[in-house]
Parts: sequence; structure tokens; C-alpha cells
Amino acid sequence: MPQLIFEPGFFAPFVFFLPFFIVWSIFWKGWALWKSARREDKKWFIALLVINTGGILEILYIYIFSEKSDKKEGESEGSRKDSPSENA
Repeated sequence: MPQLIFEPGFFAPFVFFLPFFIVWSIFWKGWALWKSARREDKKWFIALLVINTGGILEILYIYIFSEKSDKKEGESEGSRKDSPSENA
């Protein structure tokens, strides 16, 4: 008979946190996938879909990585001189 590394009741206290962790992970994953799909970030969408980090990667994408590229797009659009008022 194989010897158990942990006692049978070892994981019992952690079962209480499992539903909270599932809801937490689904919320952040859903939000990050929605945001990456709206921004047409195919590489990020696949990475967020495949990699499960318990919401950590998703939070980083939402608040850091997607914000950086939003600022870059805003700067490039703001630096254009295509508006008719400036050319007149």
C-alpha cells in the first residue's frame, strides 16, 4: 500500500476557498478576454485563454499592458497633422 504524503483531512480547509477562487478567476479572465478581443490583440487573447494564473496575468493585462498600448495609439493619433484647421 502506498504511503500518503498528506493526511486525508489536509485539504479540507482549502475547500472553503475554492468557490471564491473560481469566481475570482472567471471574472478576471472574462474581462481580460473581452478587452483583448475588442482591441484585436490576438496574441494576448490566446495567451489569456490558455494560461491560467489565477487572475494575475489578466489583471496585469487590463491595468498595465493594454493601457500602455492605448497611450501609444493616442500619441500617434494626436501627432498627426491631417486636420483641416491646421492646414488652412
